Amino acid sequence: MVEKDNRLPLYYQLMDVIIGKIESGELKDHDKLPSERELCEMYNVSRTTVRQTMHELEKEKLIYKQHGKGTFVSPKVINQSLLKFYSFTEEMKKINKIPSSQVLAFEEIESDAKTAKKMEISEGTKIYKITRLRFADDEPMMYEISYLPLSRFPDLHGDDLEKVPMYTLFRDKYQAIITKATERFAAIPTSKKEAALLNIQEGEPSLLINRTSFEGDTVIEYTVTIARGDKFTYSVELN
Repeated sequence: MVEKDNRLPLYYQLMDVIIGKIESGELKDHDKLPSERELCEMYNVSRTTVRQTMHELEKEKLIYKQHGKGTFVSPKVINQSLLKFYSFTEEMKKINKIPSSQVLAFEEIESDAKTAKKMEISEGTKIYKITRLRFADDEPMMYEISYLPLSRFPDLHGDDLEKVPMYTLFRDKYQAIITKATERFAAIPTSKKEAALLNIQEGEPSLLINRTSFEGDTVIEYTVTIARGDKFTYSVELN
């Protein structure tokens, strides 16, 4: 509702209306907004008011424009807090998105020197190498390669990881509990292969995330993730 006798400027009231529709899910990612003329008629405001509203929403990165096509709702950026352990699946559910995974490759290999060092095991130890795409509402979000000790997770199959989240499988099938994890982040340009899988342009910024997960003092997972830079932000609280 836009009220002319309200103390708040009309453009600000219209912003509140549109933001409310985005937050409630009435307007979803990439939905097209009504035209300037339609917004003027719907809310009985001037084109100047509508244009200022659109300008402010675009500044806040809540909408984007495509020349000759119109104005659209920007996809939500997921802000992940680093204060506690988190899983992709649970974080997507919190923002009402449906998570899923596609296993691109599932291999049993012998660890090379680099991976063995990361996993604190002997070179040549048998491990799983699992390559996956992670989706939210069928949109690719992350490209991941995970390494797991075969001895801790015997009889693991690639099909399992498309049906059940990895950490749920750890807990329910193997009674493995992650007690701590460390992560390192770096901004990188997306490679041609990664860009094709993530449906973005080659060279766009992505986040390289290296995660090492522990059960007590033992490494039970080492994962290298390429996360889309346009979809994720990470935050930490400093005291």
